[in-house]
Amino acid sequence: MRVLLVKLSSLGDVIHNLPVVSDLARVRPDWVIDWAIETPYAEIATLHPAVGTVLPVPLRQLKKHWWSAAAWRDVRASRACLSGQHYDRILDTQGLLKSAWVSRWTGGPVTGFSATSAREPLAARFYDQRVDVPRELHAVTRNRLLAGQAFGYTPPATVDYGLVPPARPLPWLPATPFVVLLHATSRANKTWPDSSWIKLGQRLQASGLNILLPWGNELEHATSRRIAQSLPGATVPPRMTLTDAAVALARAAVVIGVDTGLAHLAVALGRPTIGLYVTTQPRLTGLFGGAQDDQSAGDHAVNLGGGSESAPAPPDVDTVWGALQPHLNPASTG
Repeated sequence: MRVLLVKLSSLGDVIHNLPVVSDLARVRPDWVIDWAIETPYAEIATLHPAVGTVLPVPLRQLKKHWWSAAAWRDVRASRACLSGQHYDRILDTQGLLKSAWVSRWTGGPVTGFSATSAREPLAARFYDQRVDVPRELHAVTRNRLLAGQAFGYTPPATVDYGLVPPARPLPWLPATPFVVLLHATSRANKTWPDSSWIKLGQRLQASGLNILLPWGNELEHATSRRIAQSLPGATVPPRMTLTDAAVALARAAVVIGVDTGLAHLAVALGRPTIGLYVTTQPRLTGLFGGAQDDQSAGDHAVNLGGGSESAPAPPDVDTVWGALQPHLNPASTG
């Protein structure tokens, strides 16, 4: 049995799909599981040992450069690659028109969310099998239930993201226990104030922990350097690939981050992670650390804050510090 999973983007959504791979590998160990995914996130799929072939789809590049002949050529090449594959079943766990479009490229039977369950109801018209999954559940649970109903199994009680980062050296990593501060996110209104990061970082340093401040673009690089100026000894690393980020996060004592894909990656790697929500709500797409039900993030993930653009509700430093206490002990930092 050859199965193609279609979950294209973004980083958090891709990570929320990893437990589907783990579930399938556990209950259908003889199946081949491939994954069609947007090119920038393909590295993440390769880190799951149960994923066979990762098939990059350059739709994001096409969206940025829709007038470019090269961008269209790359999409056509990706489509030709998928069209040349045979799959017994295709599962679209994204529920968008773009993912439904990609799902049809192979010509095999496609399963996806029903119109009442999909994020874009029109996508359901392109599926051969449509599955009802309650929209009020967390994204991880929705993906797992969709796959279970599509392939005839009940998802296991526990959540397993299945990631195995490579054992590669990163010379710039702090030699002593460190905390990763993920200050960067996709929108400015989801950020936490520099002053709060600095105050929290000072408390962490006073507790004997080093600070790592990742970044992804020049604006974020400037923010990392600015925060580091007030935290002597803090590390501003080189720009990382997603694989490097996975290696670094997997070695952290604790990770603290705003609403960003890297915070979900930290949870998937089993690290204690605190999520800071300023203008978004974590209930449906927040950190999900392996809880057996849909009422809590899990014992190694904590979601704090949550508001809206009109009524931001960021957590204060004292609240974050309190949530960190169970993880600031010799066992977790040694």
